[in-house]
Order: sequence, then C-alpha cells, then structure tokens
Amino acid sequence: MKINEEKSGDILVCAIEGEIDITTSPQLRKAFDEFIKRNEKKILVEFLNVAYIDSSGLATLIEMSQRLKKIGGRIRFSGMNQKIKNVFEVTKLHKLFEIFEDKASGLKDF
Repeated sequence: MKINEEKSGDILVCAIEGEIDITTSPQLRKAFDEFIKRNEKKILVEFLNVAYIDSSGLATLIEMSQRLKKIGGRIRFSGMNQKIKNVFEVTKLHKLFEIFEDKASGLKDF
C-alpha cells in the first residue's frame, strides 16, 4: 500500500494505492497517527486506486474517525469504485461516513 499526501488549503488529501487489509492496516494507522500529531483536522481519503478493503481496514478507518472527532476534526472519503462502495453499504458504514463521488465534491464545503 502507498499513501500520497497533498494539501488543499487546510484539508489534507490522502490518496491510497493498493489494498487495505490486515497486513497494511498498521501502516495506515501509523500514517493517521502522524496526521493527528501534525494537528490535521480535515482529511479527505481518496480511494481511486484501492482495489480491496477488509474488516481490519474498516476498523482502522472507524478508529481514525473517532480520534478525529475527539480533536474537532472530520474525515471524508472519495473516489470509491463500486466494489469498495458495496463493502461500505453492506456494513452500513456509508451511514457513518461522508462519501463523495470525486475529490472535488469531497473538498467542497468541507
């Protein structure tokens, strides 16, 4: 898994490439730990190049959302393919997270 970062104003855009699973979730958690240490409060995670996510990946994202809320932050997601969207819908996580079609929509009115 690869994580690319870029800033768009006060929003951190985090583009993930690869799979988010039991072996890569610790790497994602470590990256989010750094974001929180840097006091990033608005994070948009792009899923354009994510082919797969498992329950450990979902748990990591839920944990990050909770941690961000504690410091007054928010997380949004964009660019999910249908397979990833289905995982969020089946697990009802689409009701917990703000999910947008593309990066521009995710950045708007953050």
